[in-house]
Amino acid sequence: METLHREKVAVMGSGSWGTALAVLLAENGHDVALWSYRQEEAEAMAAEGENREFLPGIAIPKSIQITWDCEKALTGRQAVVLATPSSYLRSTLQRFKGHLERGALLINVAKGLEESTLQTLGQVIAQECPEHQVAALSGPSHAEEVSRKIPTTVVASSASRAAAERTQGLFMNEYFRVYTNPDLLGVELGGALKNVIALAAGISDGLGCGDNTKAALMTRGITEIARLGTAMGADFHTFNGLSGIGDLIVTCTSMHSRNRRAGILIGQGKSLTEALGEVHMVVEGVYTAQAAVKFMERYHVEMPITRTVYQVLYEELPIQGVMKNLMEREKKSEDLSWHLVTEHQVRWQEER
Repeated sequence: METLHREKVAVMGSGSWGTALAVLLAENGHDVALWSYRQEEAEAMAAEGENREFLPGIAIPKSIQITWDCEKALTGRQAVVLATPSSYLRSTLQRFKGHLERGALLINVAKGLEESTLQTLGQVIAQECPEHQVAALSGPSHAEEVSRKIPTTVVASSASRAAAERTQGLFMNEYFRVYTNPDLLGVELGGALKNVIALAAGISDGLGCGDNTKAALMTRGITEIARLGTAMGADFHTFNGLSGIGDLIVTCTSMHSRNRRAGILIGQGKSLTEALGEVHMVVEGVYTAQAAVKFMERYHVEMPITRTVYQVLYEELPIQGVMKNLMEREKKSEDLSWHLVTEHQVRWQEER
């Protein structure tokens, strides 16, 4: 691997993913600050050298500055990794944007949508911090595996080629390979919407369905995601890549997936509140389902799996009726033709 340029980086959010990425960035030779919104959590991690609540067993390098003070975390930091849950992103940005360094690159690593405004997280960041470049890091990447240096491949995306390539350079190493993609909208939609399909996959597992069922949900699920994404102006090719089918596969099949685990519990008959309590971490698909249904209606796109998950979560659809709803729909053709959007690639080729 080539020698990495050392940068000062703040990771804002100390859940499992934020902690794993802070460790990775420190191992890449960067000067890293890790921020927690809870003082007691920051002090415990600093004293124990470990995030025992969300990433137990992984040593946090002593070189990482762990703090709950926004100003300390952000002062002098040239890149800021946003690792807060989607529902808290805007309020967190409003809390610390006054401490951002001029020209700092903002890299979103959360996967969700803002239900109240129907904005992607990149759009939320751009609205709150319009003077900063925005990038996203997404793809099939469980924190538990990345922190153990299991080979992982993700994608860095931005409307700016330079910002995407800078993000790629910050994170890439011998066990964490990073590609670039110009389609920020598609990358964010793929990362967010697959969580809803993972809930469906988990529900099918909880109901005792088999591999046939899960394969059908995943295949038709990526069709739904691509159908909405292309209607919104994203590039169809993105959904065939790491932040589309790649992320969907890992989230629907792994027990590391909190969305799948929550779905399993719901499929077994537990309430949403009980399922969320057992998972004990943010289950992004629960919130994304609300935004996805609104997007679906705005763009007049058919998404039966997404709608069924929403009905289970919020309209008390009996769990026993889930598969009946999907299997007894009217006859359809498997239409795989799509309008291929290429303006993102054209714009990137022109940017130098």
